[in-house]
Amino acid sequence: MSSSTIEAEAVTDRELEDRFHPIFDRIAEGALGRERERRLPFDEVGLLRDARFGALRVPVEFGGFGASVRQLFGLLIDLAAAESNLPQALRVHWSFVEDQRLAEPTDARERWLRAAAEGTLVGNAITEPGVGAADRYQTTLRRRDDGTWVLDGVKYYSTGSLYADHILVAADRDGERVSVLVDADAPGVTQTDDWDGFGQRLTASGTTTFSGVVVPEDRILGPGYGAPGRTYATSYLQLVQLAVLAGIAARAETDTAEWVRARTRTFTHAAADLPRHDPLVQQVIGKLSAAAYGARATVLAVADELDHLLDAGGADPELLDRAEAAAARAQSVVIGLVLDATAQLFEVGGASVTSSELGLDRHWRNARTISAHNPLIYKQQSVGAYVLNGDPLPYAWSAGQRQSVRDAGAPA
Repeated sequence: MSSSTIEAEAVTDRELEDRFHPIFDRIAEGALGRERERRLPFDEVGLLRDARFGALRVPVEFGGFGASVRQLFGLLIDLAAAESNLPQALRVHWSFVEDQRLAEPTDARERWLRAAAEGTLVGNAITEPGVGAADRYQTTLRRRDDGTWVLDGVKYYSTGSLYADHILVAADRDGERVSVLVDADAPGVTQTDDWDGFGQRLTASGTTTFSGVVVPEDRILGPGYGAPGRTYATSYLQLVQLAVLAGIAARAETDTAEWVRARTRTFTHAAADLPRHDPLVQQVIGKLSAAAYGARATVLAVADELDHLLDAGGADPELLDRAEAAAARAQSVVIGLVLDATAQLFEVGGASVTSSELGLDRHWRNARTISAHNPLIYKQQSVGAYVLNGDPLPYAWSAGQRQSVRDAGAPA
């Protein structure tokens, strides 16, 4: 397909906004109620599935929208502003689609891209309880005497899998790390919503157990998550979390400003009779607005780097390092902006701003929770070591693998 054809078929920002923003508005209407009741957004995921939101990055030739990475992440920020749990719940779906886009042409690749184009969603089961690094999976894929493959193991942080049609599982096959794709409703799959974090409580990040789950040969997809070396996936997956933070900041700005506009009570020593006219309150809203703007701009800047990388095939070492470094640096910028702003928003009012019915606390709780998924201290240290000494960037390798690369003095 020529570049001119691709350009002619490219979906516009306006077309995407016209299609999805009304759905986001419907999702936003019930966000606070779902938070209070811990009601998982199955219906809201259904709206996204019906609108084929998961097909954004699927090429037009396979029935998708052919959106750019920048367009995808702009919409993820907007969805996070409506319901911060949903972009996180769909996080691995996007990397699964991207893997298929980058794969060599095969019938299987086309089948999965067309499935995603029709609305199929993919969740994940990668992390294991009590396992310190991604290269030590206790979940196993083994071949039985009759030649069939079976999957056994326990995973937690199975984000989004309760909403998904298929689950991407990382497993060990005779010492080899592999990924397998399991039907979410397959016999032997048990999913539990037992995530007990104080934020992002509706991501369905619970435990998944696999007991003798039969895995067809064509569902064994190759190396599993955490394979050492450069990969687009670490910056891409990190950026989904930063998009969530940008969306949280945007919703916090909207909710806080609406509350201030309607408020008539203030303090005897305040600078104005109405809070919305008080310059100190205005400063807090201004800071929150700047945080939302800065977080969005930062996320989209990293998305541009990923567009360059993926348009070039996703394997160029220099472009990989540029995207990885950009995402790692952006983590410091976005986390700092959003956590500070969502903590300080409570300065706009007295004790009434802490009302559980109002629910403004959920913005800080959600931001704090998603910020902890990839601890900032490690990313900051990695960037510093990269800048000072040319050490390998974080990617997905374990500490031992990183040390081997460092000792060898050569890129992986």
